[in-house]
Formats: sequence, C-alpha cells, structure tokens
Amino acid sequence: MKGMYYMDNDAKLRPLYLLDILRKQSDEDHSLSTSDLREILKEDYHMESHRTTIGSDLKMLQEAGFEIDVIRSTQNRYRVLNRDFDTAELKMLIDAVQAFRVIPKNKGKELVGKITALAGEHKARELRRTLIVDNPRKQDNGRIFYTVDRIYEAINQQKKLRFQMMEYNAQKQRVPHNGGEWYTFSPYTLVWDGDFYYMVGYSDKYAKISSHRVDRLGDIPEKLETPAEPMPKDFDINAFLNTMFHMYDVPRQTVELICDNTTMDSVLDKFGIDVPVSPWDDSHFLVRTEIAPNIPFYNWIFGFQGLVSIHSPASVQREFTRMVANTLSKLLEDQKKADAAAKANQESGPEKS
Repeated sequence: MKGMYYMDNDAKLRPLYLLDILRKQSDEDHSLSTSDLREILKEDYHMESHRTTIGSDLKMLQEAGFEIDVIRSTQNRYRVLNRDFDTAELKMLIDAVQAFRVIPKNKGKELVGKITALAGEHKARELRRTLIVDNPRKQDNGRIFYTVDRIYEAINQQKKLRFQMMEYNAQKQRVPHNGGEWYTFSPYTLVWDGDFYYMVGYSDKYAKISSHRVDRLGDIPEKLETPAEPMPKDFDINAFLNTMFHMYDVPRQTVELICDNTTMDSVLDKFGIDVPVSPWDDSHFLVRTEIAPNIPFYNWIFGFQGLVSIHSPASVQREFTRMVANTLSKLLEDQKKADAAAKANQESGPEKS
C-alpha cells in the first residue's frame, strides 16, 4: 500500500515537474526530447517515468491551457514558447532595477537574478552577458523595501505615519534632520521621480499637501492608529507632479517662459505633452504653466544658456536674476582670491643665487 501511495503521488506531481523543467530549460531555440525529460525527472526528482506517460502528462498540460509546443519526429521534442515576458521586456526591467538608485546593491542583484530566471536558463545566460555589473551611485539603505511596505500599509489602512528625517553632514554621516524633529504625515501615494521614491500626502507640520523622499526617512516609519487626513476631492496628483521640480515643496505660481524652438522636446519632457504653448515669434514659443519655482527649476532654466527665459511673473524673474548675480559675484571673488594667491606664491619663490 505504501508503494502505491508514492506511485499515485508521483503521478500527481509529475506534470508540475515537467512544466517546471520546460519553463527553465526550453525556449524557441531549445527543446527537450521525451528521453531528455525522463532523464531529468530521474536525476533531479528521483522519479521514474515512461515515454507514454510523459506524452499524456504534457497533453494534459496543453488541455489545461499551458502553451507547450510539440515538434513531431521519431521522438517528439517539447518547448515552451510563450512566456509572461519576452527577452526585450525583461531587459527593460533589469535596466530599471540597475538604474534605480534607491534599490541597494545586494537587493538589486537579487532582483536581477529573479528577473533573468523568468527567461529560462538559456536566455538568462544571454541576459547576464549584457548586464552592467555595478552602479556606483547605488545606495546601501537596505531598509528601503520595508519602509515602502510600511507606507503602502498606511495608505491602504488610511492611517498616519510618524517618522524622523535624516541628512548628511560634512563628514558624509547620516544625522537627524532639524535636531531629530518628528513628523506626522498622511500618505496618499508613492511616486518615483528623478531616481528616487517620494511619499506624497498631507503634512501635519505644514498643514498642506507636500512630499518626503523615502530614502531620507530615518527608520521604518511608525504606523499610528490615528486616521489619516482624507485626500481632498479636487486633488489632482498628475497636476501636482507636473508642477514640481524634483519634489521641492514651495508655493506654486503661474509662470510664462519664452523658449527657443529647438527646446520643444525638453519642454514637453518636463511639463508634458498637454502643456499650453503658443507662438512668440518666428524662432520662439511661449509656455504658460503652473509650477513650483525653486532651485532645481532655476537650475533647469540656467542650463539652457539663454534659450529659455522667464517672461513673467516679475518676482520669479527677480529671483532668478538674483541667483545668477550672486553666483557670478562668488565666482569672480573666488577667481580674484586664486589670482592673488598665485601671485603671492610666485613672489615668495626661491631667491636666485
């Protein structure tokens, strides 16, 4: 009776093992014969089988909806053609994992290993040959996954979070921000922007919707039993994101920009395809949009070296002019000091004999 139990159990498990083998070891360029499958079952699963049972098991899997291709010959060969992801899609996922700075190095390698396994053994080897081994900008904050999980938990349960923020000091040490102040926050959503995760929601401290960079949270946030502040019915997350520059939280203003025609791609990349534009003259167009004018915004303007200029409001014009003037003044001061130091060094050189 005991032997019959094992035989019956093998008969139930064998189709699952065959499906697993084909997913791992076959693709459009590689197939396995009936003999191959029998040998793998014996070596890897310690399971005896007959060629007729292999054929009937695979036919049952086909009838169940699994797309197993059969190459008819004196000894049939089998392969799995259709997968959840093709090779190009898997490569994009791998690139995203490697580029995403918030994912720690070790966790990134683990995720890449899981993604490549979805391609099967043969395609996985091809994928591994094209991988970037390391990304020097990767962070080592291994708590990020648990932090993100806690944030989603609070979002789903509509609860507030309590946490501290961290920052780096001059010695590149992570220290508590603002003297270790505690923040209470009602999270609405998580956003991936500029290589980082940001938590968007209602801040009790600022009494408005704002954002926090997730990797700068001091520890896994505490989920409170306090109900979260409800999201305003008129809150548009897409409009909020389109007006932010790297999630800096400053008051929004309607700003008009005069842009050279050659900058249209960059403008649409930044503000979206629906941003209002109108002709200004033969070589320029006008953009009118609501944004949060902050340092990243002014840096973005400066990077065009005059091809994009602020038309209005005057307050934003003045702030940009002030920043450029201060930067120029500092550069000229530093250059003057450097020239004086070089001259003094020449005058104090060794005396001629």
